[in-house]
This record gives sequence, structure tokens and C-alpha cells, in this order.
Amino acid sequence: MKPRPPLGQLIIYALGQFGWALASFAVGNVLVYFYAPPEDASGAAFPEFIPGGSILIGLTLIGIIGFGGRILDGFTDPLIASFSDKSRAPNGKRKKLMALSVLPFVLFSFLVFMPIGDSLVINALWLVLTIVIYYVSFTGYLIPYTALISELGHHPDDRLKISMFISVAFAFGLILGSQVYLFQGILEKTYSATASFQIVIAAFAILSFVLMLIPILFLNENKYALQNNEAPSLRDALSGVSKHTNFTFFVISDLFYWLALTFIQLGMVYFVTLLFGMEKEKASEFLQLSFLLSFPFYFVISVLNKRVGKKPLMISGFVVFIFIFASIFFLPTLGIDINQVFMGLIVLTAYALAVFGILPNVIIADIVNEEEAKTGQSQAAIFYGARNFMMKIGISLANLIFPSFLLLGKSIDNPAGVRYSVLAALVFSVMGMLIFLKFKEADLKLQ
Repeated sequence: MKPRPPLGQLIIYALGQFGWALASFAVGNVLVYFYAPPEDASGAAFPEFIPGGSILIGLTLIGIIGFGGRILDGFTDPLIASFSDKSRAPNGKRKKLMALSVLPFVLFSFLVFMPIGDSLVINALWLVLTIVIYYVSFTGYLIPYTALISELGHHPDDRLKISMFISVAFAFGLILGSQVYLFQGILEKTYSATASFQIVIAAFAILSFVLMLIPILFLNENKYALQNNEAPSLRDALSGVSKHTNFTFFVISDLFYWLALTFIQLGMVYFVTLLFGMEKEKASEFLQLSFLLSFPFYFVISVLNKRVGKKPLMISGFVVFIFIFASIFFLPTLGIDINQVFMGLIVLTAYALAVFGILPNVIIADIVNEEEAKTGQSQAAIFYGARNFMMKIGISLANLIFPSFLLLGKSIDNPAGVRYSVLAALVFSVMGMLIFLKFKEADLKLQ
């Protein structure tokens, strides 16, 4: 039996999560903001870089490009996961692929926001190319990285501890990433809106690169990760995952969670400026405070997990999401001053973020360890790869659908599209909860 990883190794591992969360924030959450910006009395925040408007049954080009990149990337997910599970690299079977992927990942997280000319068509083609390379390299880092959750967490208590560490790191990445509006506003005193935005994204990419290198260089995978070099074939691995009914319920509900969460992140700048009449910096404040206040809830959830279990807590997270979206949808029509309830919505969001930040990774680690005990084969990357694929599909679907809602109205005079997007997110949350009700926590013998 491998020794349990000490605190220092867990911190080293978690810093990689901080890095990839920050590197992926912009493409996942502000791509629409950059290429289909909100409009105020002075016009749009950025110039038109690619063709706008509806191009296919109400879908926008930016939505189709983002979604298409994710779908193409989805075909590489099982290949990358199988390669990682079968790796025999002497310095760590997971770290080799992470090392190969980290540079293109951060580089193209920036180049996605660097149109190369005045031609809208050329810029659109460039965006397609950069999006594809970004997603493939993102997967190359993320899948082996997340596979280490169950391999480092070969003791049940460590799985919860690791999940809490990386959840905090993920929150820090999103907190910093969500300050893009604030930093952009500061830099606009000296630079144009476009240049200010790009400078912020470049700074995020550089910091992300440093953070993601830390586990590659300093994590002792061979000493602390309990790994089985017996891996099934790609076909057998995919067949095993697809036949795991309980896991299927989990990942489908997780898909709807990521749809709802991405709608919050994509829409926050529209919600605060168009529905509530606030400055765009309030969007950064909302996201920042939500993630910061989620930290105290981590302890609460870790205690409640031992008392009531994971399933009731996950359902409570969906219920809170439903209430949040219902509030955002109805408050502007009720004449209630949003400043009176702004902090309440932040606290509720913080609770939901803590629930979904900690428990899904623990649930998958439980399933992975149970399956490995049954089969004697290493399948961590395949299971986490399936979850990551659903996560990316959820984010990409949100990026596909959200801009289409904006076509119905994204101005102060006509915010109809923004309001309908809130209603859609509410429906996603309800669907996620209903599907997760079918999940059977009792099937997991390793708690």
C-alpha cells in the first residue's frame, strides 16, 4: 500500500487546479462577452470581429464555433483517457501527458481572443482553429490531472480532503477569472476596451502556466498515487462506463448542472447591467463574493456529508439553484430594489457552489475505487474523462444556446433575451435535480 499523501503534496496538486480553472475561465465564460458584447447607450463594448446575428435556425456563429470545438474535442476524450490509463512513463503515468499539454493549453487560451485582421471571415476561421487546439490541449491536461483524485485518494478520508482542496483552488481560479471585468475597467483608463481585455487574458495565461507546472514538477506521483498498470482496452473501458447505470444518472444530472452554472457565469454581466441597472463591475463582485463565501460552507458540507450523505446535499444544491434563477427572473418585475437582496443571492450561490464543488469529485472517486476493487483494472481516467466530457458538453451547449437568447434582446430598452436565458437556466436546474433523484448512493460501498 502506498503512503497517504502529506499536506504539502496535496497543496502542490491543488495548485494545478487553480491554474487550469483560471486558464479555462475566459473561453468558458467570457467568449460570448467578447464576440457578442452587451450594448448600452454608447454602443457595444467591443468592435465586431466575426459575423453576428443569426446564421442558422436562430443560432449564432460564436455559439456554433464554441459548441463545435467542444464536440470535436469530445471525440478525443476517450482516446486521451485510454492513453493516460495505459501510460508507463517512469516519472508518473499522469504527469507525462500533463507536461505535453500545458503550454498549448495556456497559449491558445489567450490566442482565442486575438483576432488576426479586419476580415470577419478570416477572424472566424482563426477562431475555429484556436478553439479546436485549445480544447484538445485542455483535455490533455485535465483528464490525467483529475484521474489523480482517486489515485492519490486511496483512503476514503483523503478523497474528501482532496476534493475540498481542489474545490478551494477551483474557486480561487474562478474568483480571479471573474475579475476580468474589473481589471478591464481599470486598464480602460489607459488602453482601449479591446486591448484592456486582451492584456488581462494574457496575464491570466502566464499565471496559469506557472501554477499548472507546479504539480508536473513537484508532485511525487510514483510515491503517493496508488495506480494499477492493468488497464482495459478502450472498447472495454467505454462499455463498462456506459453500462454503469448509477454513474450514467450522475453524469447526465451533472450535464444540466454545468448548463445552469455556465448560464450564471455567461449571463452575470448581462443580469447586473440590463436587468438590475448596475455597473458591469458588479458582475465581478457577485462572482467573487459567491466563491469566497463558499469556503465556510465547505466545512459545513463535509460534516453534513457524514450525517446525511451525498445525495440529499446534491439535491439541496439543485433546489438552491432553482430558487436563485426564479429570483433573478421575477425580481425585476416586482419592483424590489436588487440591492436589498443582492447579498442574499450571493450567499445562496455560495452554498450551491460549495455543494457542487466538493461532492461530484468524491462521488466519482468512490465509483472508481469500487470498480477497481471489482475488476482489478485501472479506469480512473475513463470515468473522470466521461465526467469531463459531460462538463464540456454542458459548457459548450450553454455557449451555443446563450447567444441565441441574446438575439431576442440584450439592451437596456429590450432585455427580453436575457430574461428568457434566466428561465432556461431554471429549467436546466429542475432537470438536473429530477435526474439526480434516480441516483442511488447506497450502490457505493466505499463511503
